Amino acid sequence: MPVVQAPAGSTRAQGNLAEDQALQHLQAAGLRLLVRNYRTPGRGGGEIDLIMREPDGTVVFVEVRARSSRSFGGAGGSIGATKQRRIIFAARHYLLRCGAPPACRFDVVLIEDELVWVKAAFDAS
Repeated sequence: MPVVQAPAGSTRAQGNLAEDQALQHLQAAGLRLLVRNYRTPGRGGGEIDLIMREPDGTVVFVEVRARSSRSFGGAGGSIGATKQRRIIFAARHYLLRCGAPPACRFDVVLIEDELVWVKAAFDAS
């Protein structure tokens, strides 16, 4: 999928554009948006860029990362252990709202020169 580069501007605007591109790609693949930018209350919590649902009911927690350069590990290299823990924390908080927790997974959408969707990029264990 061709990637649209954001004009120079705020980091948040660039992040929103990346999330828009990821959302469009995931929806074209048949996933349905449940929540965008889910945040846990309080300081030190977590945030999930997109929470999606697969047609089979699997809930997919998606982290979107965009980088203009592959330096320092590129987009994928920016999702370290601390970031994963915060995403997992937020996912557990979100799942508390569900009666019986559904099947779920953690995906990553990387945007550099192209958009790459990594399914089951990490797990909660």
